[in-house]
Amino acid sequence: MKNTENKRSKFRFILLTFSVVFILFGIWFSTTNAYKFVKGYLIFKTEQVKSDDYQSKPAINEKNLERMNEVLYPVRPKAGENIGELIIPKLGASLPIFHGTDEEELKKGVGHYSKSVLPGENDNSVLSGHRDTVFRKLGEVGKGDLLVVETEAGTFTYKVKNVRIVDQNDRTVIVPKPRATLTVSTCYPFDFIGSSPERYILVANLVSKQLNQ
Repeated sequence: MKNTENKRSKFRFILLTFSVVFILFGIWFSTTNAYKFVKGYLIFKTEQVKSDDYQSKPAINEKNLERMNEVLYPVRPKAGENIGELIIPKLGASLPIFHGTDEEELKKGVGHYSKSVLPGENDNSVLSGHRDTVFRKLGEVGKGDLLVVETEAGTFTYKVKNVRIVDQNDRTVIVPKPRATLTVSTCYPFDFIGSSPERYILVANLVSKQLNQ
């Protein structure tokens, strides 16, 4: 009888220990980069696309160049609004874009710097994302690769012309551009622990656009 009671006590102790460990793990997981990594992985994996879908887009012709200055977005988006998708054929991924670059937007996907133009418009459209979530593989994207943005206005295909690594306070990332440009930014180095001192930058020019009717 006493032996049975001891076994029950030991079982309850083990069960209690596992419960405490599980709770502590849950608290740790929800307050560290592990949570952000898994969330980014899920966003990344559930939005896959085929690279070939965007490799044969037509170049901008003279007719399209004449339409560059037309109003693409009669109604400007509000903070936190989903404005489209960033498609990265090299990675086979499609990521949601939200207007704004506060943490509230960045934890859901890619953020659009609200003081920059919208995708497809003339000038510099700036996108940012966390290196440990949506942009953890951005280092695999380089010069000559395509970046495609789909919005309510249409589909805009950009070709990376330059890769830069700059200081975290470098403001040249958001300066105006003479033509339609897409600048994509994330923290660097990718495997750095803590607040990263630099930024990995992709600068891409618009090479094709298909406007929605």
